Amino acid sequence: MNMNPDRFIKGLSGHLEPSVRSHLKNVYSAVTVSTMVAGAGSAVHLFTGISGGLLSTLAALGFMAALMFNPDDGKNTLKRLGLLSGFAFCTGLGLGPLLEMSLYINTTLIPTAFLITSVVFVSFTLAALYTKQAQFLYLGGILGSGLSVMCILSLANLFFRSRMIFQLELYGGLVLFCAFILYDTQLIIARRRAGDRDYVWHALMLFVDLVDVFRHVLIILMQKDNGKKNKKN
Repeated sequence: MNMNPDRFIKGLSGHLEPSVRSHLKNVYSAVTVSTMVAGAGSAVHLFTGISGGLLSTLAALGFMAALMFNPDDGKNTLKRLGLLSGFAFCTGLGLGPLLEMSLYINTTLIPTAFLITSVVFVSFTLAALYTKQAQFLYLGGILGSGLSVMCILSLANLFFRSRMIFQLELYGGLVLFCAFILYDTQLIIARRRAGDRDYVWHALMLFVDLVDVFRHVLIILMQKDNGKKNKKN
């Protein structure tokens, strides 16, 4: 079988222009590489004990800022891919403590969460690609407001320590970032049609969505597994 990403994108979304399909091929290739690099960052924490914490978060923000202040000019693609890889590595390093905690609960949680996240990501991506009209772009204002609410709830819960608020933030955040996959996918298509060729930044957008969905799914699975163990005890 002679399969390649370009043919895969074309088969799924024949209504898209060749330039858009080529752009999406580059975007999803970069997302795939970023996911692998993030896995390497998490492995560094798990096997060496190097903790991510606040420093990895600040480093990831630094790489993101560097990417923003180095716009695509057609000649700095390799440099920008390196910055994206640095962002992905620090993101994976920051996920390390959460992954380590899940291993103490159940060693199958990480592959299960990754499988669920992959299915969710692919499903919502296909929904966005198959929709010929960019109807999900209208979600932008709602998603921005929802993200603000989630941030407020997260800050408030630092003081209240409410389980109800935490659950609302957890499940609400999962729904929110699933919707962001729809929105960002159609936004990328719209931007490419408008002449934006920056597939590195577009890959970062989808990679952030992917990581956030994975984080929420993993925490939910950890809660459920702990609940089952508590009932048995």
